[in-house]
Amino acid sequence: MRASVRIRLRFAGERFLETVLKALEPEVGRPVTLRSCASLRRDGRFLVLRIEAKDTIALRATSNAYLRWISSIMNVLSALERES
Repeated sequence: MRASVRIRLRFAGERFLETVLKALEPEVGRPVTLRSCASLRRDGRFLVLRIEAKDTIALRATSNAYLRWISSIMNVLSALERES
């Protein structure tokens, strides 16, 4: 079975979007699992994450990994913004 998902995340600021894209570039080139692959692209103020997997288990694992990474990056950026 093949499974795929496309997730669009809207960012309030240009800086946050660019930072997330740059931070995740190495991960896109190196799949989380051999059963899935991901791509990231920018669409205006949106980050578009596309994941294709051999099965729903790999799709869920990869989706969760990317969403956790994005959440962590956003938390760090928010904390840094509050400090400055």
